[in-house]
Amino acid sequence: MARRGSYAKGVAKREEILQRALDVIAREGFRRTSVKDLAEAVGLSQAGLLHYFGTKEQLFTEILRKRDELDNAALGPAPDAPVGVEDMRESWVDVIRHNQQVPGLVHLFAAMSVDAADPEHPAHEYFTERNARLRASLAAALGDRLDPRLDPETAGRLLQAVSDGLQLQWMLEPDLDMADTTEALLDLIIPPAQDGR
Repeated sequence: MARRGSYAKGVAKREEILQRALDVIAREGFRRTSVKDLAEAVGLSQAGLLHYFGTKEQLFTEILRKRDELDNAALGPAPDAPVGVEDMRESWVDVIRHNQQVPGLVHLFAAMSVDAADPEHPAHEYFTERNARLRASLAAALGDRLDPRLDPETAGRLLQAVSDGLQLQWMLEPDLDMADTTEALLDLIIPPAQDGR
């Protein structure tokens, strides 16, 4: 019995850490937030905090996973709902618009994605799986509305590349409206719906 209660407390503490870390990084920024800051935010020592995650890189990877989970729950369609091109378009732009409200998390994502190019990095698997899943989801949603000059997989890759690239540009030029720019691209690759479609 004690083990089960201890395990549940550990899971709850881990969730508390991730939730608090999302808030702190979104507010303070990735570069201005240390493991010590995150530990203090949840009443732990640095060693106590890393006990739940192993390393700093694993902690930050789990923060990104939690961000994805919360964004998908808040901004995406219901998991069992069919995703059409209009739903995908609206959700995609909503996520990008939301990202403009959390610059610290965007910076974390961008920095980690570069480091994760190394196959030995703890976030490598997270990014490769996330990218493949995201492209497949985008490709499936685009369906027959896609400009015939593009295949769905290429279109999904382009949307993802533009999103990632716009985040880098936005970090350098905070006045850039990533959502409007993304909508302009979507207007080009997804022709308007015809009557009866």
